[in-house]
Amino acid sequence: MASERVSLWTREGALAALILFQAICASFFLVDVLEDIRDTGHFSVLLNVELFANLGLMGAIVVEARVLWAMLRRQAMSDRALSAAQGAMAELMESQFRSWGLTTSEADVASFTIKGFSIAETAELRGSSEATVKSHLNAVYRKAGVSGRAQLVSVFVEELFEGPIGRGAKPQQPGV
Repeated sequence: MASERVSLWTREGALAALILFQAICASFFLVDVLEDIRDTGHFSVLLNVELFANLGLMGAIVVEARVLWAMLRRQAMSDRALSAAQGAMAELMESQFRSWGLTTSEADVASFTIKGFSIAETAELRGSSEATVKSHLNAVYRKAGVSGRAQLVSVFVEELFEGPIGRGAKPQQPGV
């Protein structure tokens, strides 16, 4: 996530630099047109075309800057919303784990499982054997009243989308 933010800011910085470069170029060309008008004392067809092209370029620069600013604001709002959702999910998981009476190890294994890690990956991350992870997972499934990984995840997904399903309540079986 941090590398994505760096990449995003780098990309936005590059866009801002490009807009600044365009503004410098447009200013240079505008000064050139104005000097040509001053030197000749009148507007020619070519000078009019150059002037309108410069004005079009400046208008485009303003639009680009506004779009970039709006994009930055939307990104900041999205980042705040994602952060809030991550915090809400963490709170939801901790609360549900407490209500199920999970041990610290079981809660740790359940967290890795919900995040999509395999049994082997969870064992490696925790520095334990796969048999230990399987044992903890079986205890989690039993205490949560679910039959497997998909139902465990669905407990949290359902609550996030539809609201509380009742702390400690067992999820309904499909078709029930």
